[in-house]
Amino acid sequence: MTDRRRATALSRLLLASAMGACLTTACGVLPGGSGGSGGTVTVMTFAPMGTKATNMPGMPGMAKAYERWVNANGGIHGHKLRVLTCNEKNTPTGAADCARQAIAEKAVAVVGSYSQHGRAFMAPLEAEGIPFIGGYGVSSEEFQSPLSYPVNGGQPALLAGAGHQLGKACAQVSLVRPDTLAGDTMPVLLNAGLRANKMPDASDIRAAEDSADLTPQAREALADGSAGGPAKDTKETAKGGAKDGTAKDAGAGAGTAAGAGGAKDSAPKEGKPCVTAVLGERTETFFDAFRRLDTQHRDPQIASVLGSVSQALVDRTGGKESPFEGAFVTSWYPVSTDPLWAPMRKVITEQAFGDDTVDPDDSGAQTTWIAYTVLNEVVQRFKADEDVTARKVARALNESEGVKTAGLTPDLSWRYQDMRAVAGFPRLVNGRVSFQIVRAGRIVDQPGEPAQDMTSTLEQAPRSA
Repeated sequence: MTDRRRATALSRLLLASAMGACLTTACGVLPGGSGGSGGTVTVMTFAPMGTKATNMPGMPGMAKAYERWVNANGGIHGHKLRVLTCNEKNTPTGAADCARQAIAEKAVAVVGSYSQHGRAFMAPLEAEGIPFIGGYGVSSEEFQSPLSYPVNGGQPALLAGAGHQLGKACAQVSLVRPDTLAGDTMPVLLNAGLRANKMPDASDIRAAEDSADLTPQAREALADGSAGGPAKDTKETAKGGAKDGTAKDAGAGAGTAAGAGGAKDSAPKEGKPCVTAVLGERTETFFDAFRRLDTQHRDPQIASVLGSVSQALVDRTGGKESPFEGAFVTSWYPVSTDPLWAPMRKVITEQAFGDDTVDPDDSGAQTTWIAYTVLNEVVQRFKADEDVTARKVARALNESEGVKTAGLTPDLSWRYQDMRAVAGFPRLVNGRVSFQIVRAGRIVDQPGEPAQDMTSTLEQAPRSA
């Protein structure tokens, strides 16, 4: 078994080395100046920065590092790459402003960006025919717009994957999530994974997105864990209703749909209670409050997803002594120590050595790297003397039989026949997730849990958007 693992690691390292060589030669992944009509290809990357909620400065940082690096190696198919960055500010107005700036600057694509305000930025981009490549996947519009080209399964795949991961280990699950439109889809998606493992629906615990005090939510999660019964909707509990675990509060949004169709035939399983928090940067705040309140040391299994928990967070909170030690993590990608990330790490070392926002372990930086890999490969398919325009890039993406990302994702294709029957998320073309765990202060692959495609699980979930 050890020899097999070593052989696998060696083969991945050789693949990464070969990819690194291709990046600076004529292998077609990252060109070294292949002729063409010259000129400049302008794109934009936007993300929230300096806000009171989730921030993703590593995405614009990674984009600028990629720009410097690819231009130092001849550009993209003979074109100089110009990357615009924009602070989305975590507001609809900010997202719309970034989209309008991309239009004004004649960007041919928006690449590797983050925003939960899909309606605000997709409508202006659609009006101008500008494709949105490799968003982070937190807004439903990213999986609905014909001009969106997601590179991962976004929030839907992560939440369904988390349900699958927890469903094998837990007697019951409590979900702590933002009280936002994007957050309202989370219970439906998590419950899809739980139901696939014959688990009852999770308790739905909501928190203000910018809350600095998550003690009430931590107290609710602990109460759910000590009750030992099936999950229930917390708003109805506060009112003294919904004792059967079915949500009846009309304001519950998607959480109502999740509770209403609960796994009625699912009896409580053996195992410990589990608590998963998907709160972005507030996840640390929640689990800090949770640990302080757990005076009886019940130590329920804790969990989260890529983006809410990261290696940097584990390091910052104590490494081996971190409160996240033993936590489950669901991710889109291979673990950050996988040799497949070696080319990206090389670029960061060479071009972002002075930018501490660009962390190779960060899911935002990783998503941006993959998104620019897609852009690069698509532009490589243009004729040598062909102008690169937004509509031509979109057409090339629509007609592509498969875009390779050096093994970081399955080959990606967004043709009509590649669309999935996932209610509300038809453009989810990559539902693969990996299951990880924090061991000895490092996020590593969870033993015995290979990567899995969650598409079929999501196809059975009720519409959540």
